[in-house]
Amino acid sequence: MPANLCGTWDIISNVNLEGYMVALGISPQLRKIALKLKLKKVIEQQGDEYIIKTTSTFRNYTVSFRMGQEFEEFTRGLDNRNVKSLVTWEGNKMVCEQIGEKKNRGWAHWIEDDKLHLVGIRIWTFYSYFLHIIHRTMMINFPTFIFLSHLKILYLLHICMTCYQDLFCEGEVCSQVFKKK
Repeated sequence: MPANLCGTWDIISNVNLEGYMVALGISPQLRKIALKLKLKKVIEQQGDEYIIKTTSTFRNYTVSFRMGQEFEEFTRGLDNRNVKSLVTWEGNKMVCEQIGEKKNRGWAHWIEDDKLHLVGIRIWTFYSYFLHIIHRTMMINFPTFIFLSHLKILYLLHICMTCYQDLFCEGEVCSQVFKKK
């Protein structure tokens, strides 16, 4: 059963927001303002619709969606792009894939240690893609992962290196942590 992410959350940690905004092409002036903001996130569920509001003293952003249904999204006030978004549950993580001008873009929300985590993904780096492959292997078949030989791990590394050229482009990831209010 997916985690209940609903509630009001105040930001307590914000790692690499500037790098993420640079990768999205956000102006230096707007980045300077954004780095000083204390964000609040409100997540609501009304029937089968989710509503996520991100608020600050400067700008607010609201997105609403139904799990598993692709929708058109305009990232007004963020990087002002049209994207096709699809939000699904991957275990206890609410994961959004955004398809548009910027490749491999999206985000994931989950709860860990009573805190809401948000990772905004601009594009896979070689390292993060390798960790993703390892994580997927663990989730699919943990005993198999435990008994992987060094040769198999090297083979996985080779697969990631093969994909690296297609997937690496500035490789920025922003990680935010929120505490429930």
